[in-house]
Amino acid sequence: MRVTNSEIITATKQWLQEIVIGLDLCPFAKHALGSIEFSLSEAPDEQHLLADLEQACLLLQNDSRVETLLLIHPNVLQDFDAYNQFLSYADSLLDAMQLEGVIQVASFHPEYQFAETDFESAENYTNRSPYPMLHLLREASVELAIDSYPDVDAIPQRNIGTMQHLGSKNLKSKLLALQTVSKS
Repeated sequence: MRVTNSEIITATKQWLQEIVIGLDLCPFAKHALGSIEFSLSEAPDEQHLLADLEQACLLLQNDSRVETLLLIHPNVLQDFDAYNQFLSYADSLLDAMQLEGVIQVASFHPEYQFAETDFESAENYTNRSPYPMLHLLREASVELAIDSYPDVDAIPQRNIGTMQHLGSKNLKSKLLALQTVSKS
């Protein structure tokens, strides 16, 4: 059964609510919730995804109502290594658009793996999402949020502790449940 665009966006919103905000992985996400754009790319390949990324950057640059944008791309870059390599193309696009220092790209993928970690390590789930996506953020908003947060440097370590406390098996189950919800 083919998953609809609506189901993919619903699963992503549920992931944001339950995992990112629910586990307080990003203390800034709850504040931005009403101004997040959920954009679904139907790109069949990297070239089309780059074009969709360019349009997403333009939207974020030109629409002040959109604070941050999640560009979900379920049809391309399913392999994490290919996805990770694509991030350099995304950075090059930002540079070509003269948006370096204006917009940044954060990465989320169902198979996300930090360097020097085992694939099953719980800490990888801080960046695992139901579908591959590129998270576009305004640099100015990120800087403002960082400046107003008491101990931003402690966030990654706190998140690792949260993920380790929950355990890989539990986190994998939560992520699979979100993917299954979108397929039912």
